[in-house]
Amino acid sequence: MARVLRRSFLTLFAAAGLSACAAEKPPAPVAPQHTRELAFNRGGGRPLPTKVWLPTGSGPHPLIYFSHGLTSQPDDYAELLAAWADAGFVVAGPKYPHTWYKATEYIADDVVNQPADAQFVITELLAALGGLVDPGRIAAAGHSAGAITTVGLFSGARDDRLKAGLVIAGRQMPQPSPFAGPAAPLLFVQGKTDETVTYEEAYGAYNQVPWPKGFLEIPKAGHLPHRDEPAVVAATTTDFWRWALNGDQAAGRRLPQDATSGDSAALTSTF
Repeated sequence: MARVLRRSFLTLFAAAGLSACAAEKPPAPVAPQHTRELAFNRGGGRPLPTKVWLPTGSGPHPLIYFSHGLTSQPDDYAELLAAWADAGFVVAGPKYPHTWYKATEYIADDVVNQPADAQFVITELLAALGGLVDPGRIAAAGHSAGAITTVGLFSGARDDRLKAGLVIAGRQMPQPSPFAGPAAPLLFVQGKTDETVTYEEAYGAYNQVPWPKGFLEIPKAGHLPHRDEPAVVAATTTDFWRWALNGDQAAGRRLPQDATSGDSAALTSTF
């Protein structure tokens, strides 16, 4: 089964151009944040150095675990991740051993192993950060191959600790497992002109979600919707986290307004 999945990933990533999920333009400057660097290692040649963006206050805070795209790294998403930290969330993202941009041995189809990496890092974060993190309020997010990793955490490699998820320019695996486990609201963010992960692929994954779900469609965005419409994506995703992890009903009611700000996006949801 693993061999079939790896072959499928090679076809998906190489042929579809997903071998370069990294930024197509430099990220916007981000104000200095309170961050930490943690050196995790799952063994078997899988070092997972992890950067953590910390909010102010003593906590406990919700934790958002973030997975980067191929040939990328967490800092490439710093503007968005810092916005979440500013809103009161601990945000953490590792550099995956074979898919970050300086990987010694780059292997695109190693994405099949990343959900297990994610589960390991979440466990290590809970131990390392102690009372800063609320173990009852954990979410997962990701972009592109990192979004596929995130989908895996809610399906074939289900992590029952996760209470919500965010999928940016993501889809299911070529041989998908059904979404499973406890209900968790999921928000998809998708550029309509994305040629790497197509709108149809993303919406197909969205249609398979049996839980409360939302689909933020950005008509003029491509594979980097968080760069093409940063304000809309930051506002909508931040209020999604406030609603899903903090039970903030006012934030939930703001989601349609956040999404349609500036007439650049539209939200379909069952929230």
